[in-house]
Amino acid sequence: MAAPDLPDYVLQNRSHWDELAKSYVPSAERHWAQAEPSWGIWGIPEAEVRMIPSDVRGKDAIELGCGTAYVSAWLARAGACVVGIDNSEAQLETARRMQREHGLEFPLLHGNAERVPYPDASFDLAISEYGACLWADPYRWVPEAARLLRPGGRLHFLTNGHVLTLCAPPLETDTATDRLQRPAFGLHRLEWPDDTGVEFHLTHGSWIRLFRDNGFEIEELLELRPPEGATTRYPYVTAEWARQWPSEEVWKVRKRG
Repeated sequence: MAAPDLPDYVLQNRSHWDELAKSYVPSAERHWAQAEPSWGIWGIPEAEVRMIPSDVRGKDAIELGCGTAYVSAWLARAGACVVGIDNSEAQLETARRMQREHGLEFPLLHGNAERVPYPDASFDLAISEYGACLWADPYRWVPEAARLLRPGGRLHFLTNGHVLTLCAPPLETDTATDRLQRPAFGLHRLEWPDDTGVEFHLTHGSWIRLFRDNGFEIEELLELRPPEGATTRYPYVTAEWARQWPSEEVWKVRKRG
C-alpha cells in the first residue's frame, strides 16, 4: 500500500512504532519463550483470560497489529493457521528473527490492519492485544475484521480499560489518579503531548453499537484485575489503582451467521 493512501494517524503510528521497536525486543524474546500465554501489562494467565479459543486447532486466524507476533506464535503452537499484520516494519523484523530462532513459520504482512489484503470470509478468528484495537480507528478496523471473518467467527481483543482512559492524566508518563481527566462523550482519537502515537478509545456504549452495526454478537466483556503483588514496566498505572478499577478490558464478540 503506497504511503499517500494511508491516513495521517497510520503514518504517524508507523513512525512511532519503528522508533520504539528496539525497546520491545526484550519483551518479544520473553513472550516467544513462554510455554503458556499471559496477557496485558500485568501478565494475567491465559487460564483466566481465555483469549485463545479451545477449538482453534486447524482454524484460520489473523492477528491485527501483531507487533513482534508473539500472540501469533502462541496461536501457531495451538494448531491455528495464523497470519500477522503490523504497521511497523521494525517490529516485524524482530518477529521474523523470533520465527527463525523458534522454528515457526507463518505469514507476516507489513500493512494497515484497516485494509487487509485477504478476501472476504478468510478467517475464523481475529485477535489483537494492544494492536489494531488501540492504534487503528475502530470505525475502520472493526468493519474490516467483520469482512475478514466467516459466519460464526470470533473477534477477541485486549485494550486499555475505559475507566483508565478517563482517569489518565494529560501526560502519558504520569500515573492515573482517582479523578476524571477527560469527558467520556466524544471519546475517539486521543493523543498525548509527550508521546508521538495516536490512540483510539470508545465508550462501552459506542463499542456495543459498533459491534451490532457490523454483525457481531457480544459474548463477553472481561474487566481484568491484576493479582496482588503484580508489577508492570509501564508508568501510567499502579497495581494499587488497577486492583480498584479496571486498567484493561477484553472484548469477545462473534460474527452472526
